[in-house]
Amino acid sequence: MDVNAAVAAAAAIAGLCTGVIAMLAFRWSERDQARPTRSSMRPDINAVLPPGVDTVLSVLRSSAVVLDEGDAVVKASSAAYALGLVRGGKLAVEPMLHMARDTRRDGEIRQIELDLPRRGTGRGEALAVSARVAPLGSRLVLLLVEDLTEARRIEAVRRDFVANVSHELKTPVGAISLLSEAVMDAADDPEAVSRFAGRMQIEATRLINLVQELIDLSRVQNDDPLEDAEPVRVDTLVAEAIDRCRHTATSKQITMAAGGTADLRVWGNRGQLAAALGNLVENAVNYSPARTRVGIAARRVTAPGGDLIEIAVTDQGIGIPEKDRERIFERFYRVDPARSRATGGTGLGLAIVKHVAASHGGEVSVWSSEGQGSTFTLKLPEAAAPAPAPAPDTPGGTEPAPAPGPAQALPDPEPVVPSRRSFRDPSARRRG
Repeated sequence: MDVNAAVAAAAAIAGLCTGVIAMLAFRWSERDQARPTRSSMRPDINAVLPPGVDTVLSVLRSSAVVLDEGDAVVKASSAAYALGLVRGGKLAVEPMLHMARDTRRDGEIRQIELDLPRRGTGRGEALAVSARVAPLGSRLVLLLVEDLTEARRIEAVRRDFVANVSHELKTPVGAISLLSEAVMDAADDPEAVSRFAGRMQIEATRLINLVQELIDLSRVQNDDPLEDAEPVRVDTLVAEAIDRCRHTATSKQITMAAGGTADLRVWGNRGQLAAALGNLVENAVNYSPARTRVGIAARRVTAPGGDLIEIAVTDQGIGIPEKDRERIFERFYRVDPARSRATGGTGLGLAIVKHVAASHGGEVSVWSSEGQGSTFTLKLPEAAAPAPAPAPDTPGGTEPAPAPGPAQALPDPEPVVPSRRSFRDPSARRRG
């Protein structure tokens, strides 16, 4: 009995100790869970952000950053990382950080425009951004950043364009005004009136050309030429371009000739393509000395995305300095303003060529050497030739279709065929 009692007492004491230890462990676990930790202070994003905010931020075009009460980044879009706004879990732009703190303190919405250094470049280029900060709930702050770089570039281009147009229009209008006054003062001198009237006609023609090229440039920038595209014969475009400049070339005794591969076709808007090629030929004639040669050659070249048609316009003119070759396709840019004014140029012809080529899926390039001449090359996607119509059946059998005759690229009865030397590869001329 004494032994059994002792065993029972020992078991009771052991059970009591086990219960006490279990209760202490449970209380300790509750206390440990209630104690704030680093992880509990930075809960999961979905638990911190109000419902639906994460989804809204993911579809915004602006760069979005959400900051908590300790200025730590809770949520940031990929665009924010791309702009360099967030680095190492912190907002890296100090003015935006100060603005976020002020908004957290007083709850007011703030906005600021900044120029940020562009990441990954060593040229000191800046990104123009607009930042807007607003409170998000009771503890969070939302920062939205909009990239204004492209908008500012377009605005600068627009301002320059308006300024250039105003200047270009002012010149002929002012000249016409002065000439009209001179005509009135010389009313009793028929010879002077005739001379001034001739000058007025020249200035009026320049004004008409400028307005027309402004209309053409606006059209090629706004219209989609492929909406009503069609296969266009290259030799027809060449013939129209040569006919357009025939009078000027004849007065300067400039020989114009066409060559290359016949029966080529490009895909696009015929009117715009004719205007682009006509501008190239007209420039070649205007900037070539008397008794020289201007040639137009077309050929097919193989490209990864499909065959291209190259139309090269070569002259023996004054050439283009190397420093100006990258800018000659800009609107109103002139290598020699005085010479352009003498030839009646507006500075828009090559800009129109560039836009037409780009809108047709092609490009335009230039090779030039001062004192030797220039070669402008227009590359356009080739259009497949239409399938020949089946020959009609005859009682004696099927007649073969007649062989097509040679394409007439020039309207002249005796066109001058360009020599190999005139149309050799521009790279060969450069090497020579």
